[in-house]
Amino acid sequence: MSSMLQETREAPARVAAMLARDERSYGDLADALAAQAPAFAATIARGSSDHAATYAASLLGIAAGLVTASIPPSLVTRYGVAPDLRRALVLAISQSGASPDIVATVQAASASGGCTVAIVNAEDAPLAAIARHVLPQRAGPEQSVAATKSFICSLVCIARLIARWRSDAPLSAALRRLPERLEAALGCDWSGALELLAPASSMYVVGRGLGLGIVHEWALKLKETSGLHAEALSAAEVHHGPSAVIDQAFPVLALGLEDPAGRDAAKFAAGLAERGHRVAVASAGATLPHHLPLPPPLHPLLDPIVAVQAFYPLAAQLAEARGLDPDRPRGLSKVTATI
Repeated sequence: MSSMLQETREAPARVAAMLARDERSYGDLADALAAQAPAFAATIARGSSDHAATYAASLLGIAAGLVTASIPPSLVTRYGVAPDLRRALVLAISQSGASPDIVATVQAASASGGCTVAIVNAEDAPLAAIARHVLPQRAGPEQSVAATKSFICSLVCIARLIARWRSDAPLSAALRRLPERLEAALGCDWSGALELLAPASSMYVVGRGLGLGIVHEWALKLKETSGLHAEALSAAEVHHGPSAVIDQAFPVLALGLEDPAGRDAAKFAAGLAERGHRVAVASAGATLPHHLPLPPPLHPLLDPIVAVQAFYPLAAQLAEARGLDPDRPRGLSKVTATI
């Protein structure tokens, strides 16, 4: 078994353990946000962590009405900008917490008065030392270059913060059931997508709303582990030109969550299938020949996390089907230190 698949299988237990700890850290942050409500939010992240930040932007908008901006670290490290982040909730997400550009941007955010929060797996990392608040991912050591359990734990940290800050009892109750739903996701058989994706060279991965950050993560993993040119797109944006390149040899993978935006993605995929295109849709209900099953919905804000858990085994299997090692992507390393 690859390290990627083994670490994917650890995620439910890691999430359960994380949810049982750090209540004071979440409480202190929730109290700070209640005492001074943020006017907006900002995120600082790269790679998989930036996809978690996209998920965070949706949650903050839906649950708290906050507009969220992604801060390009180059503003600070290459252009010397001192961003004005007074009254901002600033989420910095990083598995390693060691990339110099992320650390420098969080330093600038703290200096400008932002409420900086580090969601980090390595609690002794430089990032954890400079943020005002730290929410540990508690994913444990991760050897595979392709992040899996640490990404899932990042998403859970974000959802847990929302539940605590907004006193959302239904979300809190659903979080307690999330580990068992993640375990159920590991039992979902997505091997039917192998014949669709194994011979491909380019493809789209389509989602919308809460699913957009998730399909960006899917596309990155397909690039990293299978050498596929996978481009993630919003089910709304794909109509503005990108759909012109879809032909009979160009597969599309869609995430059809049970929410308004997710249904848009499923509808787009169904339209492609009706015209004879090669399409696979992940959803809780069967819709198309290449259906990728998901467990029954748990909570609209948490179902995207379950979808990630169901996808990762497919990514590992696909890499091996294409003759590649999912643990050793070409030209990549576990920690990427950009400046």
